[in-house]
Amino acid sequence: MALRPDEFYAHALEAADEERRLPLARMTGWDISPFAPAGLTVSALREPVLPEPPRHGEDPADCRSCERRDEGLWLTDNWRLTRIPKAGVPLILMLHPREHHDLADLPDELAAELGVLTKHIAKHIQALPHISRAHVYRIGDGGAHLHVWFFARPEGQSQLYGSWLVVWDDLLPEYPDDVAAADATLVVDALLASYGGRRP
Repeated sequence: MALRPDEFYAHALEAADEERRLPLARMTGWDISPFAPAGLTVSALREPVLPEPPRHGEDPADCRSCERRDEGLWLTDNWRLTRIPKAGVPLILMLHPREHHDLADLPDELAAELGVLTKHIAKHIQALPHISRAHVYRIGDGGAHLHVWFFARPEGQSQLYGSWLVVWDDLLPEYPDDVAAADATLVVDALLASYGGRRP
């Protein structure tokens, strides 16, 4: 059984200093880290907050994703694909179920579709010129409506490898919107050909 919140907090504090700061992560020493370890400090570890605050859209009546169920670059009866503007990386797409589901309550048939769609979307992102990888993330702490992120990693930028990519995205200047929109159109064209669906 997982540690209770108070046990987890006490366990973490065993490694912290008198200001409740944990040592720097090993990741900050990686050559792909966007931060130089010298002078870098970790925020103080805060006590657990219980109960946790509700995520956006816990009540489907207040869910923005449900309100936008017919919007996006691409649709099927079950899914929609959107583009995240103002990104630092070349392209960020997001896949949402059109009905209100989170990952843990996604019906099996939609879960199977999610796997196949993830493969198709990643393949089409990686087929774009000057894109090496499509990173795929599901986090779910901010919103109760399932949303899967697809980040395009630019070719040759080995410093943007791995889990630091989302941090680099926040640090990089805004990527040209017209280029990102054109690449999103190419992904949608390829998705229409390989999987089906429609433009809204």
